[in-house]
Amino acid sequence: MLVEGKIALVTGAAQGIGRAIALCLAGEGADVIISDVNEEKAREVAAEVESLGRRSLSVIVDVTDDEEIGKAVTKSLDKFNRIDILVNNAGITKDAILVRMKRSQWDDVISTNLTGVFNWMKACAKPMMKEKSGRIVNISSIIGLVGNTGQANYAASKAGILGLTKSAAKELAPWHINVNAVAPGFIATQMTEKLPEEIKKKMLSNIPLCRWGEPEEVARVVLFLVSEMSSYITGQVISVDGGMVM
Repeated sequence: MLVEGKIALVTGAAQGIGRAIALCLAGEGADVIISDVNEEKAREVAAEVESLGRRSLSVIVDVTDDEEIGKAVTKSLDKFNRIDILVNNAGITKDAILVRMKRSQWDDVISTNLTGVFNWMKACAKPMMKEKSGRIVNISSIIGLVGNTGQANYAASKAGILGLTKSAAKELAPWHINVNAVAPGFIATQMTEKLPEEIKKKMLSNIPLCRWGEPEEVARVVLFLVSEMSSYITGQVISVDGGMVM
């Protein structure tokens, strides 16, 4: 029970990697706040958390709206009194090659993937500073490290998360708040299942471990970073990618 008694808030937790993180933390003793824009699925995951014997709360939030985030944090504090762990996982893609990318595609991805992380960190850092304790993990991507054709907006947003993570780690360290990032590679989710077989084969050929990652494998790294096992680690980026980026 590595995070027993802790209060965790996970964004984009209704499915995929976010759901795996929420359930992993609950399985290790944390009460979990489920944040997502999909109300039905968020409530389903909250019910799964409660089936593990932990308390839960679902909050329906657009991460680009700092007022909504403020209300969600207030609601969370009213129920749990504090937030010990924040995992910023919410993200979107709107792919197009650079010369054909619409300004709206750029703005939407940056607003959700990068500004959304900023909004949540700013809102949750304040109660963490009050407690003089906290763990923040931001989910980036290997695309933020190496780039990818047709994903200039996504790559920029995920690279931006890395700079934001390191800056926040330096600012929040005096309050004993650790801030780290995880950069997943190609993980088996509903999004990747929809890819054409030809593209899947090409991707697999670039993975030294010769397989897709599982959401639970990302979740276990997050668990490590929010537990006391990583108490002297902050401002770092851990890739979970089967060896793609060495």
